[in-house]
Amino acid sequence: MNPGFRRRPPPVYLDNAATSWPKPPAVSAAVQAALRDAGGNPGRGGHPLAVRAGKTVYHARETAAALFRARPEHIVFTQNCTHALNLAVYGTLRQGDHIILSDLEHNAAARPVYAMAEAGIIRYSVAHISADTEQILRELRTHLRRETRAVLCTAVSNVTGQILPRREIAEFCRENGLILITDGAQGCGILPVTLDDGMQLLCTAGHKGLYGPMGTGILISDGTVPLRPLMQGGTGSLSASLTMPDFLPDMLEPGTVNVPGIAGLDAGMQYVMQRGTAQILRHEQALCRLMLDGLRRRPDIRVLRENGAEYAPVISFLREGEAPEQTAARLTARGICVRAGLHCAPLAHQSLNTAPAGTVRVSPSVMNTAAEAEAFLRAV
Repeated sequence: MNPGFRRRPPPVYLDNAATSWPKPPAVSAAVQAALRDAGGNPGRGGHPLAVRAGKTVYHARETAAALFRARPEHIVFTQNCTHALNLAVYGTLRQGDHIILSDLEHNAAARPVYAMAEAGIIRYSVAHISADTEQILRELRTHLRRETRAVLCTAVSNVTGQILPRREIAEFCRENGLILITDGAQGCGILPVTLDDGMQLLCTAGHKGLYGPMGTGILISDGTVPLRPLMQGGTGSLSASLTMPDFLPDMLEPGTVNVPGIAGLDAGMQYVMQRGTAQILRHEQALCRLMLDGLRRRPDIRVLRENGAEYAPVISFLREGEAPEQTAARLTARGICVRAGLHCAPLAHQSLNTAPAGTVRVSPSVMNTAAEAEAFLRAV
């Protein structure tokens, strides 16, 4: 090695709300094993490679069912949480329906609702989310109509990390005969989000708090909501019929599923179950407290957190006199990976009065260390 060459230190990755990194070693090992040993098409043959692929996928369904308190046949594998939310929205709503969504929703939830409204199929209302649970429930009640069919709420805001009262919202939906669709992308794997919380449809990313590869997601159903398929195609079942099967998961999984990705997701979910969401949350919250203490000591930093609200391990902040993109670029130059902008959630930024520039977002994972949190503060 050239004695004058200096190896650059690895980056401090604090953008886990976008996708978690690094992954547990078992995840890449599972992907490689699936590529090597389960290379057939599940449900499309009786030869050993197809059978192994089918077993790989079903084992992942069993793992997800155990983690989310569901039945294996009600686990639908998707490309990502956006795909799962589109399946839930388009599969549930009918002509003339009305849906209530929160003002913290990601575009993965808001855009399919808006598209159906623009097409004249449904109507929607946007409910403001405050720090007070009773106020949230009163706000939801003001938007109720005779034709209201569903409520769509995130479990955790991907912008500020605010935790929504999902169980209380679920009770509100039960009392009013509504379907609750929950976006769990920022909560699953960190909080104990399960169907026991009361939602009928839970959508989540595989590549964030579940530590799976990118290109994976899950729709979890409690089996009570009639759904329509978003796509039509081969399922390996009822192949003599030109109509899609009317049972889960086949009706929502046309085409070949991502077997290596699902195998990696299975390993990621097992990692979460072994560590436990309580331990993961404690670790990540400790890192957030360290970073929050440092940020709040600076008079030029504004942290986007409201008194009285609960927060997951996500921090959004602004630096006085500097655009978020500039702050993030200067942190990048110092080896700190964060995200700046609207975070694909313009409704949230309108509510926070941080549009159009957005915020700087910091999101640790269980893989991060206190030394990395301190490196971030030094860079700031």
